[in-house]
Amino acid sequence: MSIKEILNELSTKRAPGPTPSFNVLDLIRFLNLLAEAGSLGRGKISRMLELGEGTIRTILSRLSEAGLITTSRKGCSLTQKGKALWNVFKGIMPEIIELEEVDLMLAPKNVAVLVRGYAEKVRNGIEQRDAAISRGAKGAVTMICKGNKIIIPGVNMDLERGYPATFRKIMFLMKPKDGDVIIVSSANTRKEAEYGALAAAWLTIS
Repeated sequence: MSIKEILNELSTKRAPGPTPSFNVLDLIRFLNLLAEAGSLGRGKISRMLELGEGTIRTILSRLSEAGLITTSRKGCSLTQKGKALWNVFKGIMPEIIELEEVDLMLAPKNVAVLVRGYAEKVRNGIEQRDAAISRGAKGAVTMICKGNKIIIPGVNMDLERGYPATFRKIMFLMKPKDGDVIIVSSANTRKEAEYGALAAAWLTIS
């Protein structure tokens, strides 16, 4: 199974039983948090992801059943299987970061996702924008890396010329390569911006 199929299966309804109170984007945020933190307690995960403890318990149960996490008195952490799965995911989306103090801002909070090698999947960025908005973002800008340039395909704009501060920050923090996709989602909150960026990226790798 592909990484996308695995994560989709973990987040889908199982019969018999209620519909999960989380989606695949919550799983990605959860796994990313554990990968970065190493080990965290359930309450802290709930606060950091801004998800209810009941939702966190359900996610923990699903991931534990799949052998992706382990729990102890110290908290929850990824198993070797979980780390291996996350490494595969990071090969596709190696960077998920908040962008601050940039000149390409549609709303107060901006989160960028780098999608490795999927430039040919992007037409004009409208599909990615709509996916981001459907998850609460105010908007999203999709860019592709061509050589040492970053292009906004919908308007065929060279990012370095139009938004030099954003260009410099993306090149420094994300280090895109030829053929990569960069999606910047903007929203009123960090959580909404992150959901928007991940939704747009998830659509791109479909």
